[in-house]
Amino acid sequence: MKNVKVATIQMSMGWDVEENIKKAEKFVRAAAADGAKIILISELFERVYFCAKEIASYMDFSIEKEFSPAINHFKTVAKELGVVLPISFYERKNNARYNAIAIIDADGEVMGIYRKSHIPDDVSGYQEKFYFNIGDTGFKVWDTKYAKIGVAICWDQWFPESARCMSLMGAEILFYPTAIGSEPSDPTLDSKDHWHRVMQGHAAANMVPVVAANRVGTEHVEDISVTFYGSSFITDDTGAILSVMDRTSEGFITANLDLEAYEKSRAFWGLFRDRRPDLYGPILTMDGETKSK
Repeated sequence: MKNVKVATIQMSMGWDVEENIKKAEKFVRAAAADGAKIILISELFERVYFCAKEIASYMDFSIEKEFSPAINHFKTVAKELGVVLPISFYERKNNARYNAIAIIDADGEVMGIYRKSHIPDDVSGYQEKFYFNIGDTGFKVWDTKYAKIGVAICWDQWFPESARCMSLMGAEILFYPTAIGSEPSDPTLDSKDHWHRVMQGHAAANMVPVVAANRVGTEHVEDISVTFYGSSFITDDTGAILSVMDRTSEGFITANLDLEAYEKSRAFWGLFRDRRPDLYGPILTMDGETKSK
């Protein structure tokens, strides 16, 4: 029987990188003490979500992965605790900058990185196209000590193609570190339930569990304020929510995932057996007709 206990961490962030790393470590240690083996921290947790506004000096936050304070810190933590940690960071590679995540296995070694594929650009609040190149790694699946995991980042979670690709590549669990909350351009909009449903749909359609981590609290970048609504959650392979946090609390939640049972269910349902990729040509186009050259 292949079971794994997973955890998702929900916390608020300030501008002090060292303090945010310490806070995240506190929750990682608590989740590990509770038996979690794969632990997710939210997107860009080293500081305030600076992408709320276009400010050129914030590009200086980017750093080569070899020098990332978060990666180097959590390599040691992962090895000590024997846990798998996907670590989000603002990556710089020569003249390119990426919203990236490093996958640290339970031995403390970095298995590689994934660069966010879909980059949002809101009127205000989520202006990531100013800060990030589009990711060039393609979707990836990591054969960690405890499970084969797919990890995508925030805006990626709205695209069924991301989840399908990772599932086709053998992912047994999908992880989505996130930073999402209020919309400064439309204060009446609350996307929390929609956010839940789209990822529950990924779990149900692919018959793999989903783990999502969000931040909480109100953050200010000059005149722009975003209130992050937390609500981090874990589903089973049918999309049913096993554990969920509220909109404001810091902490973590866990769930036991029976990966062997989920694998048997996927085989029984035959969703991957009955796929017809020969009919899916329109998905390779922008307008449903014209193939990209």
